[in-house]
Amino acid sequence: MITFTWGTMLAQLVIIAVLIYIVSRYAVKPVTGMIKKREEYITEQITSAENSRKEAEQMLAQQKAELDKARQEAKDLIERAKIQKDKEAEKIIMEAKEQSERMIQEAKLEIQREREKAVAALRNEVGALTVQLASKLLEEKLDEKGQSKLVDRYFEQVGRLQ
Repeated sequence: MITFTWGTMLAQLVIIAVLIYIVSRYAVKPVTGMIKKREEYITEQITSAENSRKEAEQMLAQQKAELDKARQEAKDLIERAKIQKDKEAEKIIMEAKEQSERMIQEAKLEIQREREKAVAALRNEVGALTVQLASKLLEEKLDEKGQSKLVDRYFEQVGRLQ
């Protein structure tokens, strides 16, 4: 059977107390300190991650806003370019119409001048032929048949001039 002696029990209690003191002093305090440091590190990392996430969300929102602004500016630029293109096309078309109308007017004037020259030349020719015919008629006395031939030649010459 087991016998308990007070001296042994007291010695064991002292040894256990010393062991608890040594373990708490050299093992538990450092482990507790490490756990506390680790806890602080983890808390710091969580806080840092939350701050980084918030910054990332702000940057994302800012980039989206800038992207939307850039898209709107691009749309505005394209719209202004279309308007400018339409104005330029309209201007070119108007200038082409004006130039074609001017060329048509000049051509009409040139045709009118040439017609007037042709009519004046034809009048001169007709006048000259009339004078020739009259002089021939005065020079020779023609009968009806001869006069008819002479008038036919006259009209034939006038017809060639036209």
